[in-house]
Amino acid sequence: MPLLTKVAWDHPPTAAGYRRLVVRRTKWAALLGGSMLVSIVCLWFGLVPQARLAFIAVILVVVPYIPVVLISYFRRHRVAAVLRSYAWREHVCSYAPRATGIQATISISFSETYSASYRLIPFPLDLATIENSHPDRIWFAGDPRFGGVVSPVGGHYPVRAVPAKVPAEGRPGGDDVLASRVGLRRRSGKGTQT
Repeated sequence: MPLLTKVAWDHPPTAAGYRRLVVRRTKWAALLGGSMLVSIVCLWFGLVPQARLAFIAVILVVVPYIPVVLISYFRRHRVAAVLRSYAWREHVCSYAPRATGIQATISISFSETYSASYRLIPFPLDLATIENSHPDRIWFAGDPRFGGVVSPVGGHYPVRAVPAKVPAEGRPGGDDVLASRVGLRRRSGKGTQT
């Protein structure tokens, strides 16, 4: 497939989409951290008689999401590094729905002989319906072996994609040094999962 831009970051809707991604992840972190902080302050100073109940409710509802939200907040820089280093390429794709109906994985055909499946992180999204006029096509920036960033056609909704399973040796890909520099590949040679 031909390159759509020299690097994905040069495409104006992509830069705007990344800024929206940062705002979303900042809101997630602030909401979860703020709710914990408010409940702890109320409990500590006895401001609200029902503070114990609120604290227990916050722990049950919020605490399980804190690691995911914090990791996704701090790993947003990896998305930016991929977008600044790799070009968008348009590929044919298909979606594998989960039992809940949300798209769990996306299968991208890089050539007639090679396709790979990716998970969208931090949460599964239905990219086929997010402002997408071409649900059978996807824009991909990254290394097919280690993942990268995907977006509906137009590059306006960048999302981190990691391999659903470890790719077999000898699969086509890109530059290992570039993949390591942007954080797609670990020193061990395996792809990162965040």
